[in-house]
Amino acid sequence: MGLTEWAYSLSESLLSDPLPRRWAHSLGVAKRARSLAPILGSDAELLEAAAVLHDIGYSPAIATTGFHPLDGARFLRDQQGADERVVRLVAHHSCALLEAEERGLRPELEGEFELERPELVDALLYSDMTTTPDGTQTTPAERLDEIVQRYGPDTIVGRFIQRAAPEIHAAAERVDDRLAQVSADSQPM
Repeated sequence: MGLTEWAYSLSESLLSDPLPRRWAHSLGVAKRARSLAPILGSDAELLEAAAVLHDIGYSPAIATTGFHPLDGARFLRDQQGADERVVRLVAHHSCALLEAEERGLRPELEGEFELERPELVDALLYSDMTTTPDGTQTTPAERLDEIVQRYGPDTIVGRFIQRAAPEIHAAAERVDDRLAQVSADSQPM
């Protein structure tokens, strides 16, 4: 079984029944990640696998700390022996260090999991922040607004996502710029 097939199967087993909306979101994020293949080269499969797995830490079967990037990454590393780069992407997806700080878990996250290459971190963040909870495409601004509305501005998630907003917008711009460059480079002269 290939990396992406394994990732889809594992994510479905952990999310589809207990958290069908989270599963729909994960499928949408993976679809978005797949659309970034022109800028990812040989890392396209890696990113798609991380995208479909990014929220498995919400699964009641594996949630332990209540912080899904850490729970998901630990499960992938400790129980699945997953590809180290996939584990790092799951651990650090969508500005997770800022949320870990809000939760008092930054030392654990930083100490256990190194950051992956910045362009892959950007691509996963972009995929997540341009996908609604139901798995459809959206803009980063609309997604940020939705998160603040869903959780509330004064909650841990609300505070974190507002702090992360500048980096989320900057990462989305970097990905859009890379996509535009690839598109321009492929145009005939």
